[in-house]
Amino acid sequence: MPSASWIAAALTLAGTGVLLSAQSATPPADPNRQFLTLRDFKLEGGAVLSEARVAYATFGALNAAKDNAVLIPSYYGADYHGYDFLIGPGKALDPSRYFVVATEMFGNGFSSSPSNTPAPQAGPDFPAIAIRDNVEASRRVLEHLGVTHLKAVVGFSMGAEQSFQWAVSHPGFMDAIVPWCGTAKTYPHGIVRLQSAIDALTADPDFKGGRYTTPPKAGMRAWSSHWAAWVWSQEWWRRELFKPAQQTVDEVIASRVARDAVRDPNNLILHARTWQRHDVGDTPGFGGDHQKALTSITARVLYMPCETDLYFPIADARYEQQFLAKSTFTPIPSLWGHSAGGGSNAADATFINDSIRAFLAR
Repeated sequence: MPSASWIAAALTLAGTGVLLSAQSATPPADPNRQFLTLRDFKLEGGAVLSEARVAYATFGALNAAKDNAVLIPSYYGADYHGYDFLIGPGKALDPSRYFVVATEMFGNGFSSSPSNTPAPQAGPDFPAIAIRDNVEASRRVLEHLGVTHLKAVVGFSMGAEQSFQWAVSHPGFMDAIVPWCGTAKTYPHGIVRLQSAIDALTADPDFKGGRYTTPPKAGMRAWSSHWAAWVWSQEWWRRELFKPAQQTVDEVIASRVARDAVRDPNNLILHARTWQRHDVGDTPGFGGDHQKALTSITARVLYMPCETDLYFPIADARYEQQFLAKSTFTPIPSLWGHSAGGGSNAADATFINDSIRAFLAR
């Protein structure tokens, strides 16, 4: 397992999450990470996790009125440290003001995942996970903590998907949601993009249908190159904004490959499948109609797409915004593409902090 400093360096470049545990490795101890075990947790697809483990962290304290809780669910490949730029004294989610609950999705290597679940649900036999499964797991964490109402659900990327789902599944539970660099549904182009990444990884003969005994290195290199082409904008590449951290395109790709080398491939694919299949319209009662589901949202919404995001194009966000009754549309003015939402660029981190701080203070 790489050192904490190596992880921090990789995160600074990638801006899309922290490293997952390798299949044979034990995640490093984190004194702030807690776990809630959910017995016989039934998933949307019908499978049951006999002992579903949900990782989470808390910051601050729930006040006497129990009206200062904010939920911040994790995103693709990340743990709660992916939001370090937002949580802390003077930041948008200041623990002196809010009780912040940061939950980690199934498949991230800390919560129940292909890499840490015993047979018969280990590795490629781990069941499919829906965004709604993660929302329910987070709800159970809040229940465990005595939280009965949220000031807001805020989230980046797949965390944004969860914030929209919270507002649809549990209307009235929160006052507001703040999704950024993420939509309420994965549209066809996003499904194809994710599938091409999955195909690149699984084409490696060493992947062995997910039953690899040694890392599928060629597949992981192809996976990393694919994501590098999408996580930043074309203009970011043209202006060579990877400098001074890296000097050449080859160095950028090499850094991405090194970052991903310690990730568990089955975990990565699980998250990609969860992302591919998400649609708030599939919430019971909406019959697959995502427009109807969006129209049902009663919470205030601060919707922040990035102007240059290639994962969740701003046009998709503008399309969805028309169905939201109480929304503020505030695009992130950045060339850093999807990675802008991870706060790796100082200007983007400041913009996101300032926007969320002002919105929650209203």
